[in-house]
Amino acid sequence: MKSSKFILAVCATVLAAGCVTKQTYNTEVQKADTYATLNKQLTSELSSDQAQITQLQNQLKVTMVNEILFPEGGWRLSPNGEQALGKIAPTLSNLPGQQIVVQGFTDNVPIGPELRGRFPSNLELSSARADDVVRYLTSKGVPQNSISAQGFGDARPVASNDTPRGRAKNRRVEIIITAAGRP
Repeated sequence: MKSSKFILAVCATVLAAGCVTKQTYNTEVQKADTYATLNKQLTSELSSDQAQITQLQNQLKVTMVNEILFPEGGWRLSPNGEQALGKIAPTLSNLPGQQIVVQGFTDNVPIGPELRGRFPSNLELSSARADDVVRYLTSKGVPQNSISAQGFGDARPVASNDTPRGRAKNRRVEIIITAAGRP
């Protein structure tokens, strides 16, 4: 009899530890619904050749290759880049309680002589690109207090830098959308 009471107590403890409050559950369901809606909105605004949208736990990531946003070797948005970002700016400007981080990345090819005077390395170039995306999005209504920029240079590659195709994938901008207060 004692062992069955002990087993019952252990089971109750395990079950209680795995449970969440109804409020926590509802919050997580609401976040999942928000990201699903946002994913649907962004997918309808951007074609698959312009961006890849990935829904991760507690965040949505929009990845855009540089050739869509910037002229080769450039750090200022091209007209095509402005057009692509202009499609998603209304959605991004309407995200209460969300934080937007624009991250810039490059391949590992060193900066050419024409850019070296302005940017000592790929890190500064990637930062300038992320800054220009933020500048454009805020000019289109995205609140300044909900958006920031980061540059990573050639850190965090998503493909091999040994091929032209891999380098092209590594030259990208990612727009990360998360709940405010979350990393």
